[in-house]
Amino acid sequence: MVAVVVGGYAAFQRARPYLHGSGCEVRAAAGKMPLDLDQAANAATIAAVAFRKQLPERATVIAYATAIQESHIRNLPGGDRDSVGMFQQRPSQGWGKPAQLRDPVQATSKFFDALVKVKDYLDRDLHDSAQRVQRSADGRAYAQHEPDGKLLARVFTGREPGSARCWYPPDKKTAPRRAAAIREMRRAFGGRLQVDAPRSAAPEWDGVRVTNTRAGWAVAAWTVTHAQVYGLAEVRYAGRHWQADAGHDGWTKDEDAPTDHVIIQ
Repeated sequence: MVAVVVGGYAAFQRARPYLHGSGCEVRAAAGKMPLDLDQAANAATIAAVAFRKQLPERATVIAYATAIQESHIRNLPGGDRDSVGMFQQRPSQGWGKPAQLRDPVQATSKFFDALVKVKDYLDRDLHDSAQRVQRSADGRAYAQHEPDGKLLARVFTGREPGSARCWYPPDKKTAPRRAAAIREMRRAFGGRLQVDAPRSAAPEWDGVRVTNTRAGWAVAAWTVTHAQVYGLAEVRYAGRHWQADAGHDGWTKDEDAPTDHVIIQ
């Protein structure tokens, strides 16, 4: 009987990484939301571009509500007429070339550039500000997504620490491309993001220096949501630890994880 139990437990442990499939979840005081890997990566990118442009959290809420309505936060190859990308921006309306609008970083940057030109956009109703950017058929539709936009903003701007987790089975792992991940991260967050592994880090780690906790958790969330694409195995920050092999468990305690760097392997 003991052998059967031990054998069954060992089999379960081997199968466990495959049981949950692939996905992400954000969980905060206001609630939780399931996302697929692409949606989560795009959501993290929106917050990163807001960080680069030094925009307030309310701007990201508007962006999230808009992207949910337009594409379910997916980087769509097409849409109504010539609309493309997360925000379904149209080249024929002067938003840019299709290739630019299919790039989440550039598309988000263009959205924010238009949003900040809306007078008093922070004080307007969300659907009013979004509609003045998008000029859609029915701007009132954006309003229904404000609660989800607030939830995503709290998680991906780092207001609520360790609130984003992602997971995928071992057969979905990709080859490590940490240098490419750092380049893309800096493209999204901007040149203010400095990479210099602290003394305590091993040679196979990179350290992203952060000046405050919110920025640190925004970087950590971006890294976790992009881990599958870039073959990243672990992320450590502020006393917590995320591992790709146990991604569904989320962030676990790690007393040695620093507060001044997000450590990435």
